[in-house]
Amino acid sequence: MSREVVKKIMLRIPAGQAKPAPPVGTALGGAGVNIMGFCKDFNAQTQNYLDGVPVPVEITAYKDRSFTYTMRTPPVSYFLLKAAGLDKGANSPGHEVAGYLSLKHIYEIAKVKQSDPSLKRHLPLKSWVSQIIASCRSMGIEVVPRPEDIPKKKKK
Repeated sequence: MSREVVKKIMLRIPAGQAKPAPPVGTALGGAGVNIMGFCKDFNAQTQNYLDGVPVPVEITAYKDRSFTYTMRTPPVSYFLLKAAGLDKGANSPGHEVAGYLSLKHIYEIAKVKQSDPSLKRHLPLKSWVSQIIASCRSMGIEVVPRPEDIPKKKKK
């Protein structure tokens, strides 16, 4: 016997920081989900994450007011910015370089994303690497072959 689904909700919540305030409370309250129950459970599940890491979550609310949720790995853009040591990407990608990453960085990010069981498409590692390199390009991050090829920052 399957339960009747009322609503599916996609949120991106910082690890360990789910609160009943908006946007979490607003999204879950409308679906009849126990907001405090979700917040406590989510914060307990993400206690081993670094604080503030954005965690995509898909919450399924059922007619009997129960819920289930699935957490995914953080977005590729988060990993890229952290690996490059940036706060944000370039203002005009393709014309300016915001930072540099090596293929080794890209490969490690691809392994993390490929291991996510909740992703519906199971791509080979080579495809993940290609997609992540394309994300780098759109953020103004230049990919170099080896870590030694990353230019040293000039002191001002």
